[in-house]
Amino acid sequence: MTEQNETQAEASAKAGAIIVPVTLFEQNCTIIWDEPSKKAVVIDPGGDVPKILDAIKQTGVTVEKIWLTHGHIDHVGGAAELRDALKVPIEGPHVADKFLLDNVVESGARFGMTGVRNFEPDRWLDEGDSVAIGDLQFEIYHCPGHSPGSVVFFNKDLRFAHVGDVLFAGSVGRTDLPGGSHATLIDSIKTKLLPLGDDVGFICGHGAGSSIGQERMTNPFITGEM
Repeated sequence: MTEQNETQAEASAKAGAIIVPVTLFEQNCTIIWDEPSKKAVVIDPGGDVPKILDAIKQTGVTVEKIWLTHGHIDHVGGAAELRDALKVPIEGPHVADKFLLDNVVESGARFGMTGVRNFEPDRWLDEGDSVAIGDLQFEIYHCPGHSPGSVVFFNKDLRFAHVGDVLFAGSVGRTDLPGGSHATLIDSIKTKLLPLGDDVGFICGHGAGSSIGQERMTNPFITGEM
């Protein structure tokens, strides 16, 4: 094993993660925790809050924060309810998505989602900010395009990112929703995500995760084939 691999293995032993697919959107609500302390964060609780709470209980972690990658209904539908249930702060997304969080009820109605609420996070996130859970530090990258306020959470030691709907395995986030821009999204990916390094693995908002290197080589939206 190389020194770099040893370092990554040591880092990986410090953290754990599970994905809880929620709602008809099959959105990847993600629970990440600091292994030594079992302190955890829930990323993008899109709905099905009882299912999320059950996963938290089964995992045996203590959730201390909720992080949001962006403001679309499938990622934030359960955020206000989960905040009330756990009595923890919500951090993110970028303030440019405020118009989405101000209209959660209206957005939910279009998809038959009841019980959702408009809300404001306890902290907006911006480029250069950092957030932490236990000893795990994540840098914030503002990556507009899918939505104006999309953010990515990156842990340098783990070589891991949660990218929301900015980038997918073999695809990118849709840009036909209010505030979306395909050109802006591709610029975010090329200037913010690709420089993180080919060895960085990521969880995305829907479907299987991937790595920056895999997407750099094969993703048609990045290679210019689309």
